[in-house]
Amino acid sequence: MAIVTLDQQDSTPIYAQLERGVRAAIATGRLRPGDQLPTVRQLAVDLQVNANTVARVYAELERSGVIETKRGVGSFITASPAQAHPPREHERRVRTFVTRVLADAAAHGLTVDEVIAGLRAHRKGGT
Repeated sequence: MAIVTLDQQDSTPIYAQLERGVRAAIATGRLRPGDQLPTVRQLAVDLQVNANTVARVYAELERSGVIETKRGVGSFITASPAQAHPPREHERRVRTFVTRVLADAAAHGLTVDEVIAGLRAHRKGGT
């Protein structure tokens, strides 16, 4: 069984799905520091993707300090669950959430100022 699954219907590029999947597996504890990853070739076969795609992801994960590759031995997880998140992931999630909230607010005829006022009131305990 592959360490991650890919969604061929998803418009997200395969390499991005793979990187996100490995990081998520570490963040959730399915992969732990010291665990060995499949070889590039084996994971490519398991996922039915080009080996260059897997190699690209492994290289990026190594540059990010998430994995370490020991020549002739293999690639190993080095990041803790907290370290597995991509840089600026939190900011990206906040931006995505805010965009969704503002689009929903606009669809309901609410202004940004009304949304902010509502959030402030809610924070203070009012509704």
